[in-house]
Amino acid sequence: MAVYKKKAKEGGEGEESGHDARRSRTRQALIEASLDLLGDERTFSSLSLREVTKAAGVVPAAFYRHFRGMDSLGLELVDESFRTLRAQMRAVRSNPLPTEQLIRSSVALYVSYVREQNRYFRFAIREYFSGATTTRLAIRNELRFFVSELATDLALLVPDRRITSSDLQMIAQLIVNNMVMATDQILALPAEHPDEEALLVEVLSRQLRVIFLGVTQWKHPESKPGKAAS
Repeated sequence: MAVYKKKAKEGGEGEESGHDARRSRTRQALIEASLDLLGDERTFSSLSLREVTKAAGVVPAAFYRHFRGMDSLGLELVDESFRTLRAQMRAVRSNPLPTEQLIRSSVALYVSYVREQNRYFRFAIREYFSGATTTRLAIRNELRFFVSELATDLALLVPDRRITSSDLQMIAQLIVNNMVMATDQILALPAEHPDEEALLVEVLSRQLRVIFLGVTQWKHPESKPGKAAS
């Protein structure tokens, strides 16, 4: 009897594992179908639930086992776009490298990652500028996380104690804004011309070095003598 129960339990665990695997495949199919439907022109808000489930090859009822609605799916796409990138960028910045080498390594990683995950970033850049409120705000929140984490790391790269925390936030914001605006250029790179990727990495690295050079000359504005601080 004990052996029978053990086998039944083991069988149940196998069934549960298979069930989880099927759920995972269905969830990923819905994500992939959404990205395929978006293509180069459509915004996420133009997709319908039935359209996504049909493309994924599942019934509409199956959608609700994974997402509460289309907004929930959109938020998952945002999370998928940025989660791994943030971890990889943190790892690069944790290396004890000279500033110029660190800048170049960070830029090269970003360019390579955007190219590898181009469907996610076509979605992200389009939603950032013209998407529905839910996804647009989620992307802006992700970028705020990037700015906050970068500002913390900049405190180690810019040891000048005259640079305030608000200055570091501003510098980090400049860097993130620059890379956001470069994303379209990265997505437009032809796959068959790796030399163009190398050239763009060099150009973007120079732009960030200019920002860092400006940091050394930056002085936080102080109130003039005889005037009350505003």
